[in-house]
Amino acid sequence: MKIKEKKISIRFYEELNDFLPKEKRKKRFTHSFIDRTSVKDLIESLGVPHTEVDLILVNGKSVNFKYLINDGDDISVYPVFESLDISDVQHLRAKPLRKPKFICDVHLGKLARNLRMFGIDVYYKNFMNDEEIVKISLAEKRTILTRDTGLLKRSDVTHGYFIRNDDPEKQTAEIISRFSLMKLVKPFTLCLDCGSKLVKINKKDILHLIPENVKQEQNKFFYCVNCKKIFWAGSHFNNMSLFIKEMMKHLK
Repeated sequence: MKIKEKKISIRFYEELNDFLPKEKRKKRFTHSFIDRTSVKDLIESLGVPHTEVDLILVNGKSVNFKYLINDGDDISVYPVFESLDISDVQHLRAKPLRKPKFICDVHLGKLARNLRMFGIDVYYKNFMNDEEIVKISLAEKRTILTRDTGLLKRSDVTHGYFIRNDDPEKQTAEIISRFSLMKLVKPFTLCLDCGSKLVKINKKDILHLIPENVKQEQNKFFYCVNCKKIFWAGSHFNNMSLFIKEMMKHLK
């Protein structure tokens, strides 16, 4: 006995097309199925993580991720909207995280350091597995940053973002722009190594801890309350300042 296949038509909009093969981008296409499945599982089977989706319309009506697809359904899938008001339709995730905080996966150490340079709260350790990342994300209300779509497809992930660029500097600009962080940038307020707050410390209290040439050249010092490291405005600071200035100029 031949099993009759069922079909739906589906289209993904805007940046969701980044996850699709070229022949399916920016157009409506037909997808065949045998067993009914949730629209969430359908979307992720086509390569798009659910964390990238904010609105699904089926036959013109908004549905949630649990909706079971039917033969002949016409489905439209949209990303997070920046300006269009969709307050009267079905949102697919909990409320946005009003205070942006992030957690980077283990492959994004340079990005984490760069974002901390801008004063953006980022959790990062180079030995975390996926379970630990998700657990911290949920407990501390942090958005997961990753280039691993498998991590974002986990059902317990509520807030996550797939980074399009592979260069750390471009990744930094991408995150600041995508999450509209320009007004939140406070350079050199967080430790680059652990992400904790930096506080000013009196020079006389650390004379025994700093090199002789630094004693002669510097008067302003900062101290990490967590890892106990001391920072000052040396040549590396000047290079980072230039990096921040140039990036912010292009992001405005």
